[in-house]
Amino acid sequence: MHGFSYILDILLSGITVGSLYALIAIGYTMVYGILRLINFAHGDIFMMAGFFMVYVSATTGPLLAIPIVLVLTVLLGVLIEKAAYKPLRSAPRMSVMISAIGVSYLLQNLATYLTGGLAKAYPEIPFLKSTLSIGSLNVKMITIVTPILTLLLVAGLVIFINKTKIGIAMRAVSKDFETARLMGIQVNSVISVTFVIGSLLAGVGSILYFTNYGQVSPMIGAMPGLKAFVAAVFGGIGSIPGAVLGAFIIGICESFIKSNDAIAIFSNAFTFALLIVVLLFKPTGMFGEAQSEKV
Repeated sequence: MHGFSYILDILLSGITVGSLYALIAIGYTMVYGILRLINFAHGDIFMMAGFFMVYVSATTGPLLAIPIVLVLTVLLGVLIEKAAYKPLRSAPRMSVMISAIGVSYLLQNLATYLTGGLAKAYPEIPFLKSTLSIGSLNVKMITIVTPILTLLLVAGLVIFINKTKIGIAMRAVSKDFETARLMGIQVNSVISVTFVIGSLLAGVGSILYFTNYGQVSPMIGAMPGLKAFVAAVFGGIGSIPGAVLGAFIIGICESFIKSNDAIAIFSNAFTFALLIVVLLFKPTGMFGEAQSEKV
């Protein structure tokens, strides 16, 4: 396969990877937008969702397992917020960040303990594994479903944030935490909803990612999580459209780098080099707003 078909195949692969990073990046950017917290455990929630699918589908089958896995992932995200972040609401920001790193390592070690540290085969979801022929190109159904589903979820989320009462409350809290509280907004409820949405999207992302990847291991959430974080910073952390656009750019660039054997080994390094360049020239990212610190 050469020429246009080859480039199209790489481009589709990059869009698929970018879509998956976008689903994880939204969780980072929403939590940061409201709490000013980098939720370092977010990549590990994504990993745990993969293991939920492995174990739940063993008794229910993969299709019935999907809604159960999404509910379990949301519950895990809310539990982490209540147990590790809520008690530190008035603590220095560094304390909350250390707590997030602690939760990340706790989830990794828990997964290692429960699985013996071994990778588990991810169950096949029949519809997503089928192949579609487009001219001379054979495209996996998951390559088509992933970007479409991502864009639909993002569009739904933007409408939710701009048009619903809880969405408007989320925007108010992200602008000024204390003023929103004084105006009668239930800040804790808003934060819980933020973690519900972020965890739900991470759960959807995990189903699509691991269906494509084929296996789950305890440390597998770290790299997609970091790249999604870079995407969020690149787009302007706190901006949902920025996080999505950043994720697509990183996914497509990574796909083209991996297609060249001579430089494929640098695909991960490229992502972090991009982060350094962005922080040097535009620290707030493409769509980020400058934050004024209150004394």
